[in-house]
Amino acid sequence: MNSDESLVVVAIDGPAGSGKSTVARLVADRLELEYLDTGAMYRAVTFAAMNADCDLDDAAAVGAVASALALEMPPSGEVVVNGHDATTAIRGPEVTAAVSTVAAHPDVRAELVGRQREWARERGGGVLEGRDIGSVVFPDAVAKIYLTASEEVRAARRAGEEGATDRDAVAADLARRDALDSQRTADPLRQADDAIEIDTSHLSIDEVVALIEELVGRARGL
Repeated sequence: MNSDESLVVVAIDGPAGSGKSTVARLVADRLELEYLDTGAMYRAVTFAAMNADCDLDDAAAVGAVASALALEMPPSGEVVVNGHDATTAIRGPEVTAAVSTVAAHPDVRAELVGRQREWARERGGGVLEGRDIGSVVFPDAVAKIYLTASEEVRAARRAGEEGATDRDAVAADLARRDALDSQRTADPLRQADDAIEIDTSHLSIDEVVALIEELVGRARGL
């Protein structure tokens, strides 16, 4: 097991629709590091709690679901929850609508933050994307990036991902999630003080990836 000081962790945070997942995967490929979508972990807990008919507002009950969760997230991209392939289901509208509620529970966050740290330690680092990687999970990451974009661009991207035609409804849902994620008591969404902000509104994916690759190389003295 590696000490945190020896880990090569690249933390990529930001709100939904900022481009985190696409960019983080490509950065991981370029740097030959493994990639972890921490948001998928919270979605997996939400999926498991819903399948167990758990009251999602019951912090203790949802925390127990998180603690008992059998979760597999191989590099190939599948998300296996308690032995069932939930790769598609965790991206569905029901889970999407409920995940911010589940992610606000302190016991859930403590459980998953512990798993995220262990994941990186077992691999000597990695590219982790989420909402609290640079601020909470790995505050000493080699590089901390905060991706953002205008509300209009984020809504357009998310509508395209979901095949939604009502962009106003998508924008309203993003605003709701932003408020829940940034106002929660436990590990709220925020930009770490020393994170580098990149507005992706008018940048191509390749431009963002190249910029992050340059920042990581500079941080590592390469």
